[in-house]
Amino acid sequence: MMELKWKESGVDVVNLILAAFLLLTPWMFGFASDHVAAPNAWVSGIIIGAVAIAALTKFAAWEEWINLLLGVWVLISPWVLSFSAQTTARWAHVGIGLIVAGLAGLRLWFMHQTPQQRVGAQR
Repeated sequence: MMELKWKESGVDVVNLILAAFLLLTPWMFGFASDHVAAPNAWVSGIIIGAVAIAALTKFAAWEEWINLLLGVWVLISPWVLSFSAQTTARWAHVGIGLIVAGLAGLRLWFMHQTPQQRVGAQR
């Protein structure tokens, strides 16, 4: 049981690292002057980081749903906010969005497996 809790918090630590990376990408990849992509990266990074910190302190299923939505938002935001022509900003958002959404989707899938389904999958 303790091992499972550590694995669960490991995903939250990964999300915290991804949030920090997303927050820093405008400076790292030179799109800090973009008035749409940069603020989106900053705000999305702060929110993903806040949800990760909340999940590290007390796990709740709603945090995974929020992470799934945030990941999808970060993934599609280059097209929704029309900064997909900014290649580095687009790929930073797509990559981080895929990972955040993918991790949240996997955790939600595992959470909704019945104990019998989990045991059968381990054999």
